[in-house]
Amino acid sequence: MRALIQRVKEASVTIDHKVKSKINNGLLILLGIEDSDNAEDIQWLVNKIVNLRIFDDENGVMNRSSKEVSSEILVVSQFTLFASTKKGNRPSYIRASKPSIAIPLYEQFCTDLEDLHEKPVQTGEFGADMDVQLINNGPVTIWIDSKQRE
Repeated sequence: MRALIQRVKEASVTIDHKVKSKINNGLLILLGIEDSDNAEDIQWLVNKIVNLRIFDDENGVMNRSSKEVSSEILVVSQFTLFASTKKGNRPSYIRASKPSIAIPLYEQFCTDLEDLHEKPVQTGEFGADMDVQLINNGPVTIWIDSKQRE
């Protein structure tokens, strides 16, 4: 499971010219899922994200977690996070899970994130053609892979 986490001043998802979700001051999480992902990957990643100390404290130092500052969260499915550019110029997405595997894992990720964060999580729409807008705060952008756990 891969997540690209961006600290944002605001972010939104628009589908067919209608805003589906919008947040202020929080995290935009682009989430990629592969077939080998499971509940352990979800739990590890959710815990890591909720406790990442990437929000400023009173001294302007990144020392507070999203839970501590009660930030908003928007999660968007992003199969292209598993793009392989090893051969040629056309990316291969063979490692990205098909909807039958990815949708239940995506939904469980969002539910578990909401439970641990103790605040509603906004989402995109799995498989939809989405326009994602954001104002990156910092900028702060962090890549996490549940298989590498760096």
